[in-house]
Amino acid sequence: MLAAAAAGPAPGGAELLGGARFSVLSWEQVRRLDQILGEAVPIHGRGNFPTLSVRPRTIVQVVRSRLEKKGIAVHNVRLNGSAASHVLHQDSGLGYKDLDLIFGVDLKTEDIFQLVKDVVMDCLLDFLPEGVNKDKITPMTLKEAYVQKLVKVCNESDRWSLISLSNNSGKNVELKFVDSLRRQFEFSVDSFQIILDSLLLFGECSENPMAENFHPTVTGESMYGDFEEAMDHLRNRVIATRNPEEIRGGGLLKYCNLLVRGFKPKSEVDMKALQRYMCSRFFIDFSDIGEQQRKLECYLQSHFVGMESKRYDYLMTLHRVVNESTVCLMGHERRQTLNLIAMLAVRVLAEQNIIPTVTNVTCYYQPAPYVSEINFNYYVTHVQPFLPCNQSYPTWLPCN
Repeated sequence: MLAAAAAGPAPGGAELLGGARFSVLSWEQVRRLDQILGEAVPIHGRGNFPTLSVRPRTIVQVVRSRLEKKGIAVHNVRLNGSAASHVLHQDSGLGYKDLDLIFGVDLKTEDIFQLVKDVVMDCLLDFLPEGVNKDKITPMTLKEAYVQKLVKVCNESDRWSLISLSNNSGKNVELKFVDSLRRQFEFSVDSFQIILDSLLLFGECSENPMAENFHPTVTGESMYGDFEEAMDHLRNRVIATRNPEEIRGGGLLKYCNLLVRGFKPKSEVDMKALQRYMCSRFFIDFSDIGEQQRKLECYLQSHFVGMESKRYDYLMTLHRVVNESTVCLMGHERRQTLNLIAMLAVRVLAEQNIIPTVTNVTCYYQPAPYVSEINFNYYVTHVQPFLPCNQSYPTWLPCN
C-alpha cells in the first residue's frame, strides 16, 4: 500500500523511527530525491558509440524488472553516498557527483554474478537510440563502450559487484549489487542510504502527482549507527568515523578531502590517533610507490571535477597528515611518499599556471616516471616550501 506522509518536516528535517539508525524523510527531502531520480544523466560512449540520456529512475526500474524476470529477487534499492547526503541536507558542502544505486540481491554463485552483469548489458542495449543496428553489438562491445569500472568482490565477509557507467564530467551512475558488505561507509557524513522502493512504487501506481500532503513515506538509514548524530555531523560539517582500519585505504584520501571542504574533526585528540590508523591502513593497501601514485592521480581526476583549484590545497593537506601521522614506514619510504605528493602538487600548479614566486626556496622538478622523451628538460622554479624548516630532510631531493 502507498502511504501518504503527514505534512511538515520534523525538526531538523527528519522524523525518527523506532530504531535510531532509521528516519523518515521530510517533504522537502522527498521532493529533492524525486528530482534527482528524474533528471536525465548522460552515459557517454567511447569511440563512435552514441551518448545515452537516461533517468536514474528508468535505469532502476528496467534493471530491477529484468533481474526479477531472470529469477533474481531484488530485496530493495537504495541511493547511497554523497547523493543521499545531498538529498538529506542540500548545503552540506559535499556536493555530489556519482549516483550510487545499491540493489540488494542474493549472490550465492558465480553464475548469478555473471547473470547480473549480462542483465545490465542487455539494458544498455535497450537504451541505445532508435536507428542503431543492435544485431551485431555484443555484451563485450557494450562493456568496452559504456562501462567505466567493473568490480567483483567475493570472500567470507563481502559478496558484491559494481558496474560503473561512464560519464565524461565524472558524474558516473554506479550500480552496486550487494549480497553482503561488512563496511558500507567511511565517515558519518557519507553513511546515509535512502530506500527508494516506496517512491518508485508511487510513481508507477499513483495517478496524482506528489504534494506536501500526499507523498510516499520514504525511509533513510545511517550505516554509522545513529541517524540524528550523523545528520548533526552533516549539518555542522563534523568529521567522525569508527574503526578506520576496516576501510580500504583507511579513509585517508576522503578524510583530507573533507578537511579541504571545511569539515572539522569531532575531537582533535581522538582524530590524531585515528589519523595514524588511516595512514597505516593506506600504506598496507598501497605499499608500492607506483600504486600510491596511480591511486592519487585517479582520486584527483575523479573527485575534483569543477573544483580543480582545490587540488593543490588537497595535496598540501594530505602531505601534512602523512608527515604528522605516518608511523609504519621506514624513513626513506616516508620521504619517497612525501616527495610524490609534493611533486603532484607542483604539477597541479603548473597545469593551472599559478606557480607562486617565493624567494630563497628552490625546487628541482623531475618529470614523472612515465615521461619517456629523451630530451625532456628539467625545470628550476621557485615554490613555497612544503615542510617546516626544522625537518631533518629536504622537501625535495635534487635530481641526479
